[in-house]
Amino acid sequence: MTGEGSIGPALLVRRRGLSDYSAAWAEMRAFTDGRTQDTPDELWLLQHPPVFTLGQAGRAEHLLDPGEIPVIQTDRGGQVTYHGPGQLVAYLLVDLRRGGLGVKGLVHLLEGAVIGLLAGYGIEAEARANAPGVYVAGAKIASLGLRVRRGCSYHGLSLNVDMDLTPFLRINPCGHPGLAVTQLADLGGPKDLRLVGDALAGEIARRLAWQG
Repeated sequence: MTGEGSIGPALLVRRRGLSDYSAAWAEMRAFTDGRTQDTPDELWLLQHPPVFTLGQAGRAEHLLDPGEIPVIQTDRGGQVTYHGPGQLVAYLLVDLRRGGLGVKGLVHLLEGAVIGLLAGYGIEAEARANAPGVYVAGAKIASLGLRVRRGCSYHGLSLNVDMDLTPFLRINPCGHPGLAVTQLADLGGPKDLRLVGDALAGEIARRLAWQG
């Protein structure tokens, strides 16, 4: 899942394969700090080795039994989640001021992109007003966490595709005790992360174009 390409005139898609979480986070911050008003927006598609991440206001009590899996306190919104191989991570680095897009609008855009993607696979999904993310029959399939600095976003969403879901039992996912999680592979969807990533990139790009 490496390589890059453009979707439309303004969104550069970078496929970064399996990437260390801390290194990718540092690169997102550096990209955001160094961009100018003319810098094209980017979408990074990747996977992470096993890691738990806590949002900037994340509470340690939601880490039930991390065991040998590393825990990283990060600067995104939200509580605790798990990343691991077989999960598609999409980091959206967008100049919100240029697009006239607010944080809530970006959250709705990303949720809508995942819901649209799943609809294409015949899977009915929904968002929740009080719990950002995307859900299928009450189980969470995609998590969102964003940071905005200098009017630009980084971090993004994670979509469970074909992964080991058992580490989610070691946490209260997104701060919700007992929250069930699911994935595309268990719902009859595709298991190919590149295929799913390409489709998700298309959904996000279309919605960003509507904001222009």
